[in-house]
Amino acid sequence: MRSNRILIIQTAFIGDVVLAMPLIAQMRLFSPKVAIDFLVRKGNESLLADDARIQNILIWDKKGKIKNLIKLIREVRKVNYDVIINVQRFYSMGLLTLLAHAKVKIGFDKNPFSWSFDHAIAHSLTDQVHEVDRNLELLKPLGILTKLKPELQVSKATFASVEKYKKIPYITVAPASVWKTKQFPVQKWIAFIKAIESQLAIYIIGGPDDKKLGNEIQQQTHSGVINLCGTLNLLQSAALMAGALMNYMNDSAPMHLASAINAPTTAIFCSTIPAFGFGPLADDRAVIESDQKLACRPCGIHGSKDCPEKHFDCAEKISVKSLAARLP
Repeated sequence: MRSNRILIIQTAFIGDVVLAMPLIAQMRLFSPKVAIDFLVRKGNESLLADDARIQNILIWDKKGKIKNLIKLIREVRKVNYDVIINVQRFYSMGLLTLLAHAKVKIGFDKNPFSWSFDHAIAHSLTDQVHEVDRNLELLKPLGILTKLKPELQVSKATFASVEKYKKIPYITVAPASVWKTKQFPVQKWIAFIKAIESQLAIYIIGGPDDKKLGNEIQQQTHSGVINLCGTLNLLQSAALMAGALMNYMNDSAPMHLASAINAPTTAIFCSTIPAFGFGPLADDRAVIESDQKLACRPCGIHGSKDCPEKHFDCAEKISVKSLAARLP
């Protein structure tokens, strides 16, 4: 089925948008002249800023949720799409898809409004399939079957903007996570950084909310550590990761950015497990996790605010030596 105008919807977190990017590439391979709009939550739009394959970036501001959802629905209804691909599995975007004008509507069966889709595709976190491949299943009704990895579009200007940080060999560390039981303990990060050679530059990366954590690590380590949290945008962070000797992070958005720019990746999995389908995809990749068999792990798909068992052994039992062993 050839389509002239499509809308892709993914209003979840940064990493989820990255994992939906192969849909863009596949649609352009299948139909080079297709016009693609992409709907994201406010704050994630900068991730797509350098992507010339996208005609329009639509933004859902979740503050004032109902008011802004109604405004967004009205905006979407002005366009007669050939296809809407709803990657999001929750109520709000299901309702938007229901009320939108489109010849074909495709989404996952977990969405409460999947009954209104022309094609409702099965989704399971227990099928040992990577989320990228689950998302690509949404294209099967269009006759598109090829599999691709995420590929972040980063401009030469964005790469140039981080060149000043690349004068000596460096690594990046992204220590934060929205979910606390996904986050490697700060004292473990500090111990790791203290254990490696100080000739390397060590850039702490993350958003503005991570600046305090970055400062704590910087203050307790050495002068080679530079806190860039809140300094770089998403694409600049990816461009910096692309030139690193190694990139260290939790099971979080920076891992998916590294996958999408094919940067060397060491991902630490604490309370979650790669079997959920959200592991790293870079050619040079490794997952670091506890070698203890814990009956409580995983304790959830996303993690929790605190360890339900109060010991956090899934993180505390990880040796920092296993991180250092990943340095080339």
